[in-house]
Amino acid sequence: MATAPYSHTATPTKVQSALPLVGRIGIAAIFLLSGLSKLAAPAATIGYIASSGLPLPQLGFAIALLVELGGSIALILGYRTRIVAAILAAFSVATALAFHSALGDQNQFIHFFKNIAMAGGLLQVVAFGAGGWSLDARR
Repeated sequence: MATAPYSHTATPTKVQSALPLVGRIGIAAIFLLSGLSKLAAPAATIGYIASSGLPLPQLGFAIALLVELGGSIALILGYRTRIVAAILAAFSVATALAFHSALGDQNQFIHFFKNIAMAGGLLQVVAFGAGGWSLDARR
């Protein structure tokens, strides 16, 4: 069954206008919660980064906090959404490769593909933008 493409000239319904915001909140939630958990236990996070063999774990911690907390808030608000979503997508793939690449371990396998799925959702945001209920739409 074919569906008609959404016309940019048609006025979206309230539901169509709200869905991108709901989606942005849903995707941002995991980054916000992860950033807050890192903030609550910095030594444990820095230790985990160091145990993975990455150099400069304190710098990695600072970058992770900036990306997760700053990116999630910007994504929720719809501020510079395409750029923020691209950064979060790249971060998701990088963390999948750095921390969840032991695919023989079922837990790591699930986390790896969770990160890849998040990157896919974020690339949808890169492609289609923040939607009408966003700071980007006000510019």
